[in-house]
Amino acid sequence: MLRRLYDWTMSLAGRKSAEIWLAVIAFVESSIFLVPADVLFLPMSLAKPERAWRYALTATVASVLGGIAGWALGYYAFETIAKPILEFYGKLDAFNQMSAGITYEWVLLLLVTSGLAHLPPIKVVTILSGVAHINLGLFIVSAIVARGARFFLLAFLLRCYGESIRHFIEKRLGQIAMAAAAVLIALYAVFHFALAS
Repeated sequence: MLRRLYDWTMSLAGRKSAEIWLAVIAFVESSIFLVPADVLFLPMSLAKPERAWRYALTATVASVLGGIAGWALGYYAFETIAKPILEFYGKLDAFNQMSAGITYEWVLLLLVTSGLAHLPPIKVVTILSGVAHINLGLFIVSAIVARGARFFLLAFLLRCYGESIRHFIEKRLGQIAMAAAAVLIALYAVFHFALAS
């Protein structure tokens, strides 16, 4: 199923309505969809590099709005809507593990790491933020910073290096971002444990 979703998302990049689809995918990725908006953002920005900044803004705004929708699902409709979505994608166990002993600081850290590196998946964290009743204003600011940093960094790299950087972005940048996110999470856990003991 994931492969079909990925291929379908990739096929949208060549359409005249690609920017609308980018906004739609970025929106639903943050609350219910499995395929990241990068899959559409990269080929679109390579095909029309002069629009990379515009695409980054479109993806950021739509992703933040989708994050707010995910927050609302967690806050108002976890049992009826959010929980079945998490079960469908096989993310409910991960969600339950993260929500055990959750702290405000922990959710903010996860918002940053998921926004930058999809670690953990952004939809899990946006729903968790609603369940944990994270302040909506703080949530929005965190989402703007994290998602904006990701899309505008990609736009910058694509504008500067074009097609030659594509392999690095697709294969290495995600790994580097995930490693950095994992280090941040580990440092927070060590720091939190040290304070507790």
